[in-house]
Amino acid sequence: MTVLIAGAGPTGLTLAIDLSRRGIAVRLIDKATEFFNGSRGDGLQPRTLEVFDDLGVVDEVLRQGRSMPLMKIYMSGELVGERRMAEITEPTPDIPYPNAWMLGQSRTEKILRDKLAEYGVQVELDTAIVGFTQDADSVIAELSTGETLEVDYLVGADGGRSLVRKHLGIAFEGTTDESIRTLLGDVAADGLDHDSGYWFAGKDNPMSGIALTPLAGGDQFQFGAPLDSDDADTSLEGLQALVDRYAGPGVAKLRDLTWSTVWRPNVRLAERFRVGRVFIAGDAAHVHPPTGGQGLNTGVQDAYNLGWKLADGREEVLATYETERRTNAMRVLGISEDLMHEHVEGDESAMERGENTRQLDVSYRDPSDTRAITSGDRAPDAPLVDASGNKTRLFDLFRGPHQTLLRFSPTTPSTDNRTVDIGRDGSAAYTSPEAFAHYHAQDGDEILIRSDGYLA
Repeated sequence: MTVLIAGAGPTGLTLAIDLSRRGIAVRLIDKATEFFNGSRGDGLQPRTLEVFDDLGVVDEVLRQGRSMPLMKIYMSGELVGERRMAEITEPTPDIPYPNAWMLGQSRTEKILRDKLAEYGVQVELDTAIVGFTQDADSVIAELSTGETLEVDYLVGADGGRSLVRKHLGIAFEGTTDESIRTLLGDVAADGLDHDSGYWFAGKDNPMSGIALTPLAGGDQFQFGAPLDSDDADTSLEGLQALVDRYAGPGVAKLRDLTWSTVWRPNVRLAERFRVGRVFIAGDAAHVHPPTGGQGLNTGVQDAYNLGWKLADGREEVLATYETERRTNAMRVLGISEDLMHEHVEGDESAMERGENTRQLDVSYRDPSDTRAITSGDRAPDAPLVDASGNKTRLFDLFRGPHQTLLRFSPTTPSTDNRTVDIGRDGSAAYTSPEAFAHYHAQDGDEILIRSDGYLA
């Protein structure tokens, strides 16, 4: 089997890693001539960290990133308060990564590219898909390099302007709000403590100003400034003028502007996520406002959901990708859009309500399922102790491209290395009262965990 993935952002890279570790041949192409160098999506949600744990990159992500910074609020040059977008929560046995983690998108992508290279796969830059046809057995793709490639499946992870989606004729329903415009980018700022974030504004209009959020791995800040006119100077001089206006002359000297853009809310959802052997994922399927930090994270989960299904190949399994992920994308878009409107309307607490942005509550189960152990919920972690007294955890046993069967207090031991026997005491291969509690399990229960970490 061969899968062609168009688009080497976080979505395409995640999918390429997941397929490669399953022994699936992958081609990953991107029309860009060089890799993106900027923060863009810099907030990684807890569920994404769990996905990265399974893919074997979470340690490097944690090492290179940082926690949510404390934001210092200045009004007309006066410090009036300090605030975090979300309070820091301590890890628990079932949720080992409870907090969002800050890491610029280009750094996340570099970590994922390095992991993909371990499987012998490299991103092919300056290579775009320009057209394709498909039949019941394959997809014939035409590349900008002149190559014609026959593959089993094509996945468009090629962004909001996706050629794959457009070529399929899939409607991209939603709106672009031209009344809200924000200047975004990355810059260094001498005179500011890089351990803190800043909001500079005037007392007469506290919601109009400039935010500077420290980026990990250097001395740059990601800046965001709501624009109140049609003119937008994206140069270093234009940005310096905004800082002088809101923070005061001499407060910060900007340098090393590496990326800037004018952003408009573009909230859209594809009518379909699949046509035959061609799928779309990430921004090609849904685009989000930055409020709540959902866009990149939702794309990573699209890829994580699709990888094992492509490897499986059965039609009844492939059909669940659109059902599960489009439903979730619709829900997440609603959360992001509500937060954006509350923030624009001046609700300063809107961005602090982060519980429903962590993506730990994603469920694929049928609401009509009334079984005691329902299917489709995220499988929680739990500490385990083996018969020799060694400590491990369920996530360690789940890791890898396989399903895992949990058996609670089984009557006979298993000989299958993908089956985990758990007892309340030393009566099974592993002891874990916490696992019984987290899974609401009773003696004799068996629970199958899909390879993407959800109850089957």
